Amino acid sequence: MASHSVLFIGGTGVISSACVAESVAQGWDVTILNRGTSTTHPAHPDAEALTADVRDAAAVSDAVGEREFDVVVDFLSFTPDQVQQQLDQFATRTGQYVFISSASAYQTPPARLPITESTPLRNPFWQYSRDKIACEDLLVAAYRDDELPMTILRPSHTYDHTLPPFEGRWTTIERMRQGKEVLVHGDGTSLWTITHHTDFARAFVGLLGRREAIGEAFHITGDEAPSWNRIYRDIAEAAGVEPRLVHVPSDAVAAVDEEFGASLLGDKAHTMVFDNSKIKGLVRGWQAVVPFRQGAQEIVDWHDADPARRVVDADLDALYDRLVAAHRV
Repeated sequence: MASHSVLFIGGTGVISSACVAESVAQGWDVTILNRGTSTTHPAHPDAEALTADVRDAAAVSDAVGEREFDVVVDFLSFTPDQVQQQLDQFATRTGQYVFISSASAYQTPPARLPITESTPLRNPFWQYSRDKIACEDLLVAAYRDDELPMTILRPSHTYDHTLPPFEGRWTTIERMRQGKEVLVHGDGTSLWTITHHTDFARAFVGLLGRREAIGEAFHITGDEAPSWNRIYRDIAEAAGVEPRLVHVPSDAVAAVDEEFGASLLGDKAHTMVFDNSKIKGLVRGWQAVVPFRQGAQEIVDWHDADPARRVVDADLDALYDRLVAAHRV
């Protein structure tokens, strides 16, 4: 087995691209496995790229062959069946299987804050979260029954320069620049932990190959939890405008758009503040260092650098028009 080798199932997403870059920077021998179609986050030039549809077990087997890896990190499994497929492929060929779950799996709404890793997992509002919980259940059972060397990671809202923190992404920022009213769910005062992907990546790499992380779950989040009103205002300031905020109950959004509403009621509508003591106790010296005001400016600057990036979702824009008109004070 190669020394300090890590296979990323994924590797070209918002979070995984930063984790690949940090792994390379810290001297890991990095291989990524995906379809090779990402243009927003191209494969890192110093990572080996294997091409396969990760849902096609035969194609994955052909691409990887009989190779073994110190660590396998799974960014692309969202259901237990998908996790089981990767375990069938890699469970006996790695010293650590790292599953990327979601902090939205935690009890929603939370009974107590801050959230710790011992907070119960329960989300009755969002199927995505329930599926992640089911994946975790499978892995915990495999650890207990078969000594699977697994580690579970739960990112909260993690972003980069390509990803405005709103439904429809650039659509809301374009509305701001056009002087239109923009929708803020609830009264905008709930607190929301938001994490820059490079901050996540530095803690993430500190867990790779660590025996102390086997059988454990960790969330990795920023320590900053601005209100949603503040998040909108920081983005508006970066865009050079004064926002016109209209507060709309999350239930009202869910009544007209089930998927959008589920992501609010099952996640963003609730104050979520995290205790990062566990990850800081293992990855000594780590802390989040990128404030959202800086991240907001990165988002606007990246989109402004190329007009093709400033995509407006016309259907969502029209939905926003209807909702703000109905709830304008």
